Amino acid sequence: MTISYNKLWKLLVDKKMSKADLRRATDMAPNTMTSLRRDKKVSMDVILRICQVLNCDIGDIMSVCHGETAN
Repeated sequence: MTISYNKLWKLLVDKKMSKADLRRATDMAPNTMTSLRRDKKVSMDVILRICQVLNCDIGDIMSVCHGETAN
C-alpha cells in the first residue's frame, strides 16, 4: 500500500500557500514535513491539523493505493 500527498501540494498551490507556511500553521515538525514530501506515513493528528488549516477533507490532501502507485 502506498500513500501519495500530491493532492496536498496541488491544494497548496491553489491556495497560494508555501510548504513552510503550512508547517508553521500546523505547528508541524520539520521531519514530519520531510515525511510528507517523501510520501511516508504521518500521524492522523498531523493529517487532521492540515485539514483544519486548509479547510478540507482527508481525501482532498492524500490518496492511498494498494498497487504500485497512488494518484
